[in-house]
Amino acid sequence: MTNDTNNKNIIYGVDITEKVTPMMVRDAIVLCFTEAHNDALESLKDYSDFKSEEEFKKIKEMNILYIIQSAFKETGGDFNNPTKDTLQAAIGWLAGYAKNFRKPEVIEKHFGEIMTLISSLE
Repeated sequence: MTNDTNNKNIIYGVDITEKVTPMMVRDAIVLCFTEAHNDALESLKDYSDFKSEEEFKKIKEMNILYIIQSAFKETGGDFNNPTKDTLQAAIGWLAGYAKNFRKPEVIEKHFGEIMTLISSLE
């Protein structure tokens, strides 16, 4: 799910042996959160009929982006111009949010992976 099984230096598509940017970390957060909450979002199918799988996929993506953008907004950050500090604040908020859906060990695992990315920022 997280790291490329053949390369432990790849975390959510980001190669930590290369220069890592805040935008790369932000995109990794989106990927991480999407993967982690996919099952919960799949349950939306129980509450509504969707025209197509593509429409459903778009709604899930919008839902994830809304949650992550809210994390930045609630912590005083800018989703479109993240910094090391705002990324740290946002993932703290997201970890708190995720407690409603995930076991602590899952949250800690994902949080640690994203912190590895944030730590690699200059």
